[in-house]
Parts: sequence; structure tokens; C-alpha cells
Amino acid sequence: MRNNYFTVKGYGESEIIISKSRFLTYVERVETEQEALLFIDKIKKMHASATHNCSCYMIGEHDHIQKANDDGEPSGTAGVPMLEVLKKQGLKDTVVVVTRYFGGIKLGGGGLIRAYGNATTEGIAAAGVVERKLHYAMKVAVDYVWLGKLENEIRNSNYTLRDIGYAESVEIFVSVLKEDEAAFTEWMTELTNGQAIVSNEDALFIEFLKE
Repeated sequence: MRNNYFTVKGYGESEIIISKSRFLTYVERVETEQEALLFIDKIKKMHASATHNCSCYMIGEHDHIQKANDDGEPSGTAGVPMLEVLKKQGLKDTVVVVTRYFGGIKLGGGGLIRAYGNATTEGIAAAGVVERKLHYAMKVAVDYVWLGKLENEIRNSNYTLRDIGYAESVEIFVSVLKEDEAAFTEWMTELTNGQAIVSNEDALFIEFLKE
């Protein structure tokens, strides 16, 4: 499983006008090719009268699903440059549709490549980009005498205190980056003189907005 990756925060749309042609961009996060195709179909139906509805998507841990569609534009001038923007930004699990309403002025091959690339970049910016980092949900079971100290130490650390459970012993739940699991366990052990029982409960991705 990948430890971290970039993707779009969610749905986004934008519009730019180049030489009187309108380029409307629609972006969404998807997890399967079926979801990507449904999104593309929805936008095509929304803009059935448009000159072109070009699209691309990149899906999978190793980007094993990559598709680009020029939808009538000269080969390689729309879908591929759109896909290249996803690759350049390192975005996974993302689908993009750029709808063009022709304004009467031909852009030429180079102009189209720049236009579709710029439209895709604008759409991604509108959607926002996040980095998803793999964390472990760690549980620290310890006697109540240690609660105040551990809670204070964790809150003043780079770890995220998620919850505290009160039973026969106190259970502190903390999100820890996968690569920090061993260091966190060692830290809890040192702070409690070996009395803490630290376990790995689950794995989860936490999102951080890309600056």
C-alpha cells in the first residue's frame, strides 16, 4: 500500500476563454474506471451541444489505468496534454473533462495543446489538491496515573490525538504516520517506564491541503 499520494480534494470547475472559444473544465476524484466513465458521461450529457467534450483520467496505486480522449479534436491535442498535467502534478484517482464551445477562430495544434493544458490546470486549482498520508490508528492502554502526562505530551507533539476511552485502564487513540510507528511506540514506552501497552488498531489515510 502506498504511504502517500496526491489527488484532488473533490469536485471543481472553471472556465477560460481563448480566442473566443469557451473552455469549461470539470474535475472530480474517482476510485474506479467506472466512476470516471460515469462522470464523463454526465458532463457530456450536460453539454450535448458543445463542440467537444475531451477527457482524461488517471486511476490506481501505480497509475495502471490511464486514458485520454480527444473527442474530435486533432489527435494528441486535447486528451493527452490534459493527461500530462495530471502526470506533472502527480495526481492519482482523478478525472477531468474539458468542454469546448468553438468561437470561430482556429487555434492550431500548438494552440490547442496549450489551451487544453491550461484549462486542466485551472480546473485542478479550482478543485484543490490534497496529499493523502497513510497513518496508523494507534491505541495506548495505560493506568490512569499516566493520563495527564501522556495527553499533554501528545497534544504538544506532531502526532494527532483522536480520542480517549475511559475503562478499567485509559485508552488513548492517536494517528501516527506509518513510518513513525516504531518511534511512537518507543516514545510511549519511555514516557511510562514501560507500563504502556501500545497496539496498532487500523490503517487510514489523512488528507492535508497542498499549499
